[in-house]
Parts: sequence; structure tokens; C-alpha cells
Amino acid sequence: MPSRTKKFRGLRTHGRGKKSGRGAGIIGGHGNAGLGKTKKIRTLKYDRFHFGRYGFKRPQQTTSAANVLNVNELEEKIGLLISSGFAKKNGDICDVDLTSAGIDKLLGTGSISIKANVKVADISASALKKIQAVGGSVIGFETDEKE
Repeated sequence: MPSRTKKFRGLRTHGRGKKSGRGAGIIGGHGNAGLGKTKKIRTLKYDRFHFGRYGFKRPQQTTSAANVLNVNELEEKIGLLISSGFAKKNGDICDVDLTSAGIDKLLGTGSISIKANVKVADISASALKKIQAVGGSVIGFETDEKE
């Protein structure tokens, strides 16, 4: 046993006073204790946005992600769409109903080589050009052309 501990045996505070001998007393508490009192300057200097609310959060019922499909994915998944009953093959032209398949919008990433008559609620301008370039058509849509 070190001599300092031995020296303070029988004394209530071991030479530290009343408060500092208790748990985390001299340092102002554990963790974030005292950020508005003893550690206020540190809070204002290094973490000035600690208290209060900032910005806003949109209600979840107003935000919804659209189910999208690119034209290259349409070509890759045409066999799956036919087997699921969302597409039919008439000769060299495929009739595809993406709205009943749960796809909200058709985007124009990639290229397509099959002729397809596509039914979709919304389509990008580049996807429309690519489908029409190979001899297909699109029905029941709104384009997002920016003019």
C-alpha cells in the first residue's frame, strides 16, 4: 500500500475536500453534464448547435420514392416480365405493361435493341427517344421534357 494512502487512513476525505472526492466531482460531471453551466464556454465554442432544433423534416406521407426502370434493364428483364404476365410477345414486338408491374417511371440509361410497345405512367425524354428509335411506342405517359 502506498504511503500516501496509508497517511490518510481514518480521515474522511483523504485530503481532497468534500466534493472532489466523490465520483467525477472536480471535473464537473460525466459525459455531457453541465454543458449549460460549468462547460458552457466549451459548448458555445465547439458545439454551438448542441441545443435547439435546426432545419425541418418533411412528413413521411409526403415523401415517396418512385419505382423506376432503365431501358437497358427493360431489355434484360423482358423474359421475366413475359413469364410474370406483364408482357406479351407478338412476333418481333413485345407489348409491355409496366404500370401493372409496379413501375412508375421509365428512364433512359443504357440502350435498347428490342421493339417494345410500352405502357407506363411517366417516362423521361431520352427513354422515349430510344424506344421510338428502334421502332417501338409508348402509351399512357407524361414526359419530363425541359424546354
